[in-house]
Amino acid sequence: MGFLSGLFGKKEAPKRQLDHVNKLLKGDMISLDDSFALPEQLRGQQLKVEEVHTYEYERSQQCEWLLRGHSGTAIYLSYHQEDEAYLSFSIKVNRAVVEQLFDLEQFSQIFEEPGNVELTTLSLSNELDSEYGRWLASAYHQVEFGCFGYFHREDYRGQKPPQDDSSQHRGNAFESYSLVNNEDSQAVDIEVYEGGETDVMLTLYRPVTDIREFWPAS
Repeated sequence: MGFLSGLFGKKEAPKRQLDHVNKLLKGDMISLDDSFALPEQLRGQQLKVEEVHTYEYERSQQCEWLLRGHSGTAIYLSYHQEDEAYLSFSIKVNRAVVEQLFDLEQFSQIFEEPGNVELTTLSLSNELDSEYGRWLASAYHQVEFGCFGYFHREDYRGQKPPQDDSSQHRGNAFESYSLVNNEDSQAVDIEVYEGGETDVMLTLYRPVTDIREFWPAS
C-alpha cells in the first residue's frame, strides 16, 4: 500500500469553483469590463474583496462586498435578483463633496416627510466631473424614506444575524433614504446611524456581465 500511495501520490482536494458573484469570499478577486459606460474607478479594474457585510431589514437581508483595487478607492458591490439580476456599485462621498454636487437646502428635504424630494445635480467643475460625472444623473426622485435596518460587518449569508439587542454582534441601527433617476440606472443612497453619523453613496445599477472574470483566493 505504501508503494502504491507513493506511486500515485495524494489525491488533490478539488479546487473551489468561483463562477458567480454570490460566491465571493474575502480575498477573492474580480475583473470588470472596460466599457466607457463605466466610471474610471470601475472601468477595466481588478478588485479584491476586503470585507463581506450584511444589511438586515425586517423581511430581508442584503450581502455587500467591500472591494479595492490599485487606486485604493472603496467600492461597495451588491447583487440583486428581481425580475432580472443586476449589480449595484457604490462609492461614498463626504459632506464637502455633497455640498459641491447638490444644493444643501434641497438635499436636506430628503429627511423631511412626506419624503418625495426631487433632487437636481449641480453643474460640476472639470475636476469633479472627471471623478464623479459617470456616477451621477442630472436629476433624481425619492423612492425610500426612513427604512429601518441593521448594518453588520459580518457575512451572514444563509443564516440569521444575532437578534439579541444586548449582543455586541447585533449590528449598527440605521435609517435609509434612497433616490433614483428616471431610468433606474443611478441612485443616491443615504444611511443615517444612531448618533447622527451619515453615509452618502453614489450608486450605479449595472448588468451582471460587467464582471468579466473571477479569481478565487484559494
